[in-house]
Amino acid sequence: MLRSELVQKLQEEMAPMKASEVEEAVDIVLDEVAKALAEGGRVELRGFGAFSVRKREARTGRNPRTGATVKVSAKKVPFFKPGKELRLKVNGGEEP
Repeated sequence: MLRSELVQKLQEEMAPMKASEVEEAVDIVLDEVAKALAEGGRVELRGFGAFSVRKREARTGRNPRTGATVKVSAKKVPFFKPGKELRLKVNGGEEP
């Protein structure tokens, strides 16, 4: 699902609201999630899942095109852990 499809679906569900208002609300939610993660925080949406940040250590990588080794610096990456209700929906109501 694309961001525009999400906005369209929400606008259909919230008929009196204009698409521009719904789009602004979606932007605010996503910006707040990104801001919390950038500050090193965690965002938990009960039943859906939790977003957090994980640290990756520096390592030696390999360029797949040339085969040359390259240094990959340490970095932080976003991580998502799905909640139980989301896992059940994805798996047709059965716990994997």
